[in-house]
Amino acid sequence: MIDTEQNQKPDPSEIEQKIDALLARMTLTEKIGQLQIVNPSIFGTFEETIEELIEKLTEGKISVAEFQNMPRNYHEQEIRDGQLGAMGGVTSAEKSNELQRIAIEESRLGIPLLFGLDVIHGFRTGFPIPLAEACSWEPEKLELSAQIAAREASAAGITWTYAPMVDISRDPRWGRVAEGAGEDTYLGSVMAAARVRGFQGTDLKDTERILACPKHLAAYGAAVGGRDYNTVNLSAQYLHEFYLPPFRAAAEAGAGTFMAAFNDINGIPCSASSQLMEAFLRQSCGFEGFMVSDANAVAECVTHGFAQDKTDASVKTVVAGLDMDMSDGTYWNALPQAIAEGRLQENDIDKAVRHILRVKFRMGLFDQPYRTTPGREEQTLLADAHLAAARDMARRSIVLLKNDNQTLPLKKNQGRLAIVGPLADNQAGMLGTWAIGAREDEVTTILQGIREAVAGQSEILYARGCDIMGTEKDGFAQAIAAAEAADLVIAVVGESSDMSGEAASRIDLTLPGVQEELLRALAATGKPLVVLLANGRPLALPWVAAHASAILETWQLGTLAGHAAADVLFGDFNPSGKLVMTVPYSVGQVPVYYNHPQTGRPAGPIKFTSKYIDGPAEPLYPFGFGLSYTSFAYKDLKLPEGKISFGQKINITATIQNTGKVTGEEIVQLYVADPVASRVRPVRELKGFCKVMLEPGQSQEVTFQLDTRDLGFYDEQLQYLLEPGLFKFWISPDSTGSLEGQVMITNA
Repeated sequence: MIDTEQNQKPDPSEIEQKIDALLARMTLTEKIGQLQIVNPSIFGTFEETIEELIEKLTEGKISVAEFQNMPRNYHEQEIRDGQLGAMGGVTSAEKSNELQRIAIEESRLGIPLLFGLDVIHGFRTGFPIPLAEACSWEPEKLELSAQIAAREASAAGITWTYAPMVDISRDPRWGRVAEGAGEDTYLGSVMAAARVRGFQGTDLKDTERILACPKHLAAYGAAVGGRDYNTVNLSAQYLHEFYLPPFRAAAEAGAGTFMAAFNDINGIPCSASSQLMEAFLRQSCGFEGFMVSDANAVAECVTHGFAQDKTDASVKTVVAGLDMDMSDGTYWNALPQAIAEGRLQENDIDKAVRHILRVKFRMGLFDQPYRTTPGREEQTLLADAHLAAARDMARRSIVLLKNDNQTLPLKKNQGRLAIVGPLADNQAGMLGTWAIGAREDEVTTILQGIREAVAGQSEILYARGCDIMGTEKDGFAQAIAAAEAADLVIAVVGESSDMSGEAASRIDLTLPGVQEELLRALAATGKPLVVLLANGRPLALPWVAAHASAILETWQLGTLAGHAAADVLFGDFNPSGKLVMTVPYSVGQVPVYYNHPQTGRPAGPIKFTSKYIDGPAEPLYPFGFGLSYTSFAYKDLKLPEGKISFGQKINITATIQNTGKVTGEEIVQLYVADPVASRVRPVRELKGFCKVMLEPGQSQEVTFQLDTRDLGFYDEQLQYLLEPGLFKFWISPDSTGSLEGQVMITNA
């Protein structure tokens, strides 16, 4: 249960006085130390760089086990010398407490450390990837997911997560779409705030919560070509209107830290952008915590060609508002020289140190530096309540894309079921990217989940069929034989966990390897074909959409993936998820997203319109789309009559009816469009959503209250404009529209 009780917070003035007193005692070396975070796993062996180790790992010269068992340098001496503000990559209570003891008892000033880690979607209990969780459209569930992740991670000694990722993602070629909430600004803002609340709670002193770090400021999801770390070119209006609002929402939710992005925007690396860190985040959003770089991003300002050397890069990033350097010691090595040469003033360092100390004081680390004990891990990790929540979150994340002739749900006494595909019995493939704390051997695969669900009522025939990658078809014969002997085929296909996430951009959005060929061979048997997609991004699969009997987008569902998938397959849970990213028909459509600006020649039947000559302009599945085992009717749209003035709230109402035979949940969506404005506007934008549970035949009136001040946009001077005129509204099951009406809004 989410704890929403407001706890007593420290007096801000008292904290600032403590910071002043501590700063007055600190040497320059100790101050610079607070600005540095290092990771022991990165500096594991002492003769080789992390890049050399990763190259050996990639080339198979060392095994994963050898890499994991290499000696670690935990920088104990630097901690004693007061030269570290935070440590990353420490994943046990015993080790974090040992290092914290050194900081508290053996350093001169006893300033506590922060312990950071990428806790992205669960810790030991693996939850679905964030993209999947967002498909639930239930922010309260995402908040609970983050709260459980925080409870488990904090038990292991972690005090700070580099999450949530709140980048708006419109290009599925980019691997990191798996880490965010999709393409929509409004939905992304709601989910960003929910995750921050889940991680942090209402009191940073709560030892079962961890410090959030929304990332990546900013527009990392708009990298050219979907290539990770690439450049971004956006107008200031577009940036502020579509890409920055989730960061504002995270700041308003109380996020204690933020992370700067790798990319540059319009020629300025984000780690050196005062417009992002100072003007936007601190001045406009009122942020008082600290900014951290992404890994090695300060030094990479040199590679960008924005700085001459690491000293120049360090000066430029500190002046721009970056407080902490995540690297192998760029600030350590560069800032003393910059101060000595007069290129930076000690006051600049003091400002950054103040931001970091403020967070540590607000967390109560000076009074309670040890946030956990080793025994707490055993009591917390994989707790029954956590596993139950992970299973529930996983089934709410599943999107039913197709269901011809009511193929689903299946009966548990269906007869013979052929379970086929490289991801059907693949534990690693269920976890997804950045599953650092979760263990593969604790994952329930889809094959296991189905076997447990039918419990001998149906005969299960299993065949792997093929690998995820590669061209070998040796397993086709066994898979086809299983299909021919079965009454129905369930094929589990998609991507491996390492095919999405950081540094996992794809040039192709079809199924890798020969998986589609396997599906074609299975379909040729004439047996009903149910396809389960296990993937970290939307995939372009027009043949599958046309020929499968049913399609479930299951994404990568985490530790309880198999149980959740079986719950939906056999009707123990009626799927209610809806897409938060548009699914393209072809990679050639990318970027394709629902709220695109209106063109002067929208796609139409004549040649000279915005379309393709060799494929459709429409995506395979639109944003907001998702089916149910029941059906819903939308009717009786009600809008205000007469003229409405800006500043007023308006109610938009419709009636939703369950017209099917089973109970189901429907995600009802509100869209708006400004057809005529001084700047070309999107064809429509999401402005509200809610989920309703309806019994067969039951109707419910749904009302959205919208503040008319949310209907504006930015001009070239970044002034927020509210222009009078006729606005269109839709209440609908997805972004293609359903019930439509209009309202005149005036300035008076």
